[in-house]
Amino acid sequence: MRIEQIKAFLAVNDTGSFGQAAKKCGVTQSTVSRQVQALEAHLGTSLFHRHAQAKLTVGGERLLPHARRICQEWEKVEEKMKELLQGEQPELCVAAIHSVCAYFLPPILQQFCSTFPQVQLRVTALGSDRALKVLRDGLVDVAVVMNNKYLTATGEMFVRPLYEEVIQVLVAKDHPLASYKTLTIKDLVSFPQVIFKDGYGMQRIVQDLFASHGFELSVAMELNTLDAFRGVIRQGNLIALLPQSALQEAVLDPTLEVVSIALNSGLPLTRDVVLVTTRDRLEIPTIKNFFNLVYNQTQFRFDDLDGGMGNKP
Repeated sequence: MRIEQIKAFLAVNDTGSFGQAAKKCGVTQSTVSRQVQALEAHLGTSLFHRHAQAKLTVGGERLLPHARRICQEWEKVEEKMKELLQGEQPELCVAAIHSVCAYFLPPILQQFCSTFPQVQLRVTALGSDRALKVLRDGLVDVAVVMNNKYLTATGEMFVRPLYEEVIQVLVAKDHPLASYKTLTIKDLVSFPQVIFKDGYGMQRIVQDLFASHGFELSVAMELNTLDAFRGVIRQGNLIALLPQSALQEAVLDPTLEVVSIALNSGLPLTRDVVLVTTRDRLEIPTIKNFFNLVYNQTQFRFDDLDGGMGNKP
């Protein structure tokens, strides 16, 4: 059963004529006849007495109020779709990793709100894997996360790289590693670590890093806030691998020390931060505007953060 068949049925009832119904619907009379016949075949009963004037049968009378409600609801759907595609979206939901929420997004959110005051932004700080899951489930419109190709390498996902960010080691000021200029993976092995909880991309990076070098990772605890990381590391012998953007306050803290780490190749350890949405959402003006704003602002945002937090995309 198709909406055109319902509309043809209502047009014939309203005009009392297949010919007049065709004019009302902007199609040929034969088209209206086929649509009504198809509806009758689907329902298993005739809907009209076909005389000089088409009159409803008992089946047609039963169908009529339901057909009107169906068309009314369909008109509402069409209006909502029109509003959506014209950019009349009341809210936009964003999920982003904590450091992005704290340091990168705020000025962009302010700019978006000033430009589109009719749109209410809802921003949630989540781990990368969790953020991608809620995006895939349709609970948010855009995610700013560490890239996870296992979750983004699907046809429905649209991914734009934002920046590459250096990962460093956070230790207490009096920690044995605090005096090092650059650390290797081997230097870290004997110290218990604080890592992000499951669902955070940083946990995956740290675990993969140690496994790829043949070392066992000693995990003392799992946390999910930057304040908690600084508080715990400040107390003793624990260490944490964190992205540079998450260390903005730590570098100013006299009780903490941030030390660089180098891979066997001599290159720094980094993570990739990406901007993700689904391809169908890019057809919606409000989402597309936000997506493009975040991407376009990236090329100069990080140059303002004391030498930059990463490379331009």
